[in-house]
Amino acid sequence: MPGATATSMLAAVGERALVIGGTGPTGLPLVRGLVDRGYDVTILHRGTHERDETPAAVEHLHQDPYEGLDLDGRTYDVVVVMYGRLRRIADLTRGIAGRFVSVGGVPAYRGWMNPWLPDPHGLPVPVAEDAPRVEHEEEDPKGYRIVRTEDAVFEHHPDAAHFRYPYVYGPYQLVPREWLVVRRILDGRRRMIVADDGLTLHHHGYTENLAHALLLAIDRPDAAAGKVFNAGDEEVLTTRQVIELVAAALGRELEIVSMPWDLAPPAWPLVGQPLPTHRVMDLTRIRHDLGYRDVTPAREAIGLTARWLVDHPCPRGGQEETVLTDPFDYAAEDALMDAWERARSSMPDVEFRTRPGFGLAYSGPGGRPRSKPAFEE
Repeated sequence: MPGATATSMLAAVGERALVIGGTGPTGLPLVRGLVDRGYDVTILHRGTHERDETPAAVEHLHQDPYEGLDLDGRTYDVVVVMYGRLRRIADLTRGIAGRFVSVGGVPAYRGWMNPWLPDPHGLPVPVAEDAPRVEHEEEDPKGYRIVRTEDAVFEHHPDAAHFRYPYVYGPYQLVPREWLVVRRILDGRRRMIVADDGLTLHHHGYTENLAHALLLAIDRPDAAAGKVFNAGDEEVLTTRQVIELVAAALGRELEIVSMPWDLAPPAWPLVGQPLPTHRVMDLTRIRHDLGYRDVTPAREAIGLTARWLVDHPCPRGGQEETVLTDPFDYAAEDALMDAWERARSSMPDVEFRTRPGFGLAYSGPGGRPRSKPAFEE
């Protein structure tokens, strides 16, 4: 696993690691990374999602972490909590965890889930770890619970490293945004609606990249202790770029039909919020303190995810599609796009006395012309 130094690999030999979860999208690469480092790894999970990718040397404790922990008096050098009631688990693992690494979510930020809270509306871009968190339950009930959980983690484990995950993408993700594009391609669609040219930026994290971030905190405990980290891909792609990258990975072309946000309901599931405003994290801390760099660049990770979804398609009408809230109503989409094209073609050709430009500071294609035909030294 990239990011592991020879020193960290040797130091881990014989150390014990407990991963609560460990079979989900980021749990699998995390567990592999721990095994590669020489840890004696135990995963505690319900046993409902056994994966062939889990290394054979890993011990399984089949328990429901939502109901508590029965560790039979064991202690661990590292405890990584990726699933379950984190607040309760943080309490139960006091005294048994040498190092505590936990995963939470970005809804802790004020405005992430309720974009109407900031004035003007929309989350400030980017948000760093010290940005305002949800203060009152009535602002955002989920975000408020996440904030209380973060506080409980550091109350019980002052030297914990806590990670705020964005939406995750990659194998086994239960909310696979790329499926919104992949299914349309598999169904033979040739065009797709986006809102406002698909320019919304929404931070995501590829499975391997997020697992790598956690492993860096385990490798560098002194640098990670007592801190909250934003974790996500270094490049934040627009919704339009995601569509284009998925189509390219599958060798298909999709006409992208841009419509105003309020007229484009079929575009809303891909944006995943009720406004087309941006949601972007500042990664300065994780890059500076832990030396984080993406293991897999976002543009490559999108293609890997798309091809994985082709090989592992979501059931039609199943849990994933229910959570994504996309009805894949192609007849309605076609009617909407056709009506929009008719409306655009009916627009009058308005003449301007002086045609508006892009500003004299812009010198790119279509902008301010060169002052001289050739460059002179």
